[in-house]
Amino acid sequence: MDAEDVVFVGEAGDLLDGGMGMRFPVLAYGQPATGFVVRFGGKAYGYLNRCAHVPIELDWREGAFFESSGLYLMCSTHGALYEPESGSCAGGPCRGGRLLPITIVEREGKIFWQPDQHIQAPA
Repeated sequence: MDAEDVVFVGEAGDLLDGGMGMRFPVLAYGQPATGFVVRFGGKAYGYLNRCAHVPIELDWREGAFFESSGLYLMCSTHGALYEPESGSCAGGPCRGGRLLPITIVEREGKIFWQPDQHIQAPA
């Protein structure tokens, strides 16, 4: 994977297990949106910041994606719960839905995301 294949998000040390996430701008299917990355079980996971129930951003306040136990990602509007390691609905109104994953690359103490056919870097 070349450096030009990924987009810098932030410093890996700033991403704590079950803690605040990092948001980053993306184009989702050609429209401006945000992605996010969180750390869970020592690994970084990235998703489009869009609830599977209603297409709105999840975070309570910027970067706050986990519910109080730090075990699930939670939509601030309707309470849909998602498993951080898969993005699968774990409860609430998302009913079998899942978050759209964004490939995250962690190397040399830094976090990057990798664009794909659906999620691109803004110009």
